Amino acid sequence: MQQIADWLNTLGLGQYAQRFAENYIDASVVRDLTDQDLEKIGIPLGHRKKLLRAIRELADTSPAAPPTATASKSAPHDSAERRQLTVMFTDLVDSTALSTRLDPEDLQEIIGAYHRCCAKVITQSGGFVAKYLGDGALAYFGSPQAHEDDAEQAVRAGLALIEAVAKLDLGQAPSLHLRIGIATGLVVVGDLIGGDAAHDNEVVGETPNLAARLQALAEPNAVVTEGGTRRLLGGWFDYSDLGAVPV
Repeated sequence: MQQIADWLNTLGLGQYAQRFAENYIDASVVRDLTDQDLEKIGIPLGHRKKLLRAIRELADTSPAAPPTATASKSAPHDSAERRQLTVMFTDLVDSTALSTRLDPEDLQEIIGAYHRCCAKVITQSGGFVAKYLGDGALAYFGSPQAHEDDAEQAVRAGLALIEAVAKLDLGQAPSLHLRIGIATGLVVVGDLIGGDAAHDNEVVGETPNLAARLQALAEPNAVVTEGGTRRLLGGWFDYSDLGAVPV
């Protein structure tokens, strides 16, 4: 299912990845979807039209699978590898209060706009949105593709995301604010179970946990990093020392 999630992210519709997964819609059946199918799983009209257009484009290219899919039969655990990864956690400020003030459908539209913004900004910076966690997002810089400046691009993406999310047109809803945590370290990334595309980009290691704790420490509209990331950044940014990270 990860290949479908990646494809939806490229369309700016990553918020629907969970619905596709819940209905077992994978690369082998995505070309068979109709407007009625998409409506049945709760996708609004405008987004259905966008999806149907993208599905037609798939049908006009290779019949095998969406562009991100690969056909590989390597040994299950050979695809998991040890590498350095920069991990970003984002979280909406006061999302609980927002949910009590808004109709669920209005809240869904806001979260969808936020997720689309995350996908656009992070992808443009060379990152990969691994999953959405309610009002948060988990992103990797350094997997699936590694770059020399992954840590720098992660921080630039975090700062750009804070600015972009604050400018979203949300109608009568208040502007959104983020907390972002970024950590860099060694992880094991890949298919950790074997033979399941849904686990192709799972990560094991302390780095994601550290990024989550850093996010919890961040002030609204701030990016918090740890020492390992800081050493990779050089003098590109201004920093404030927040002290030791609570265990």
